[in-house]
Amino acid sequence: MSKIEARLLEMGIQLPEVPTPVANYLPAKRTGNLIYTAGQIPVENGVIQKGKLGRDIDLSESKNATKLCAIGCLAAVKSIAPLDKVTSIVAMHGLVNSTSDNMEQADAMNGASDFVVEVFGELGRHTRTAVGVSVPHNIAASVYMIVEIED
Repeated sequence: MSKIEARLLEMGIQLPEVPTPVANYLPAKRTGNLIYTAGQIPVENGVIQKGKLGRDIDLSESKNATKLCAIGCLAAVKSIAPLDKVTSIVAMHGLVNSTSDNMEQADAMNGASDFVVEVFGELGRHTRTAVGVSVPHNIAASVYMIVEIED
């Protein structure tokens, strides 16, 4: 078991299986030393977290949704390379399902950001985008990640 996976287990987290894409895309793709993940949605115990921040769900629930998305991103990365080969979480980009008057998208993305820093330490510090959108099917969030890996 990798050091990172052991850390995740200490945190009570087991990476899910990477779902089969429902359209013509890949869950993750490597180019050079970078792995790009597709947008991952918040799934816990087989249930997709839904809701719009500012209407259906609160900030705490939205933070949890982005964390679940980041967990999905790590599973997608692992489908390409062992997590112990990660040398940097370069960037995370979050689409937070929120009402047009809600301004807590950056706060919601802290769920994902804080999680990867907790897992990877300084290697987890990253650039980030957080925007409020209307996510299809009322899914609470979608997050994608760019990571650098060693050869």
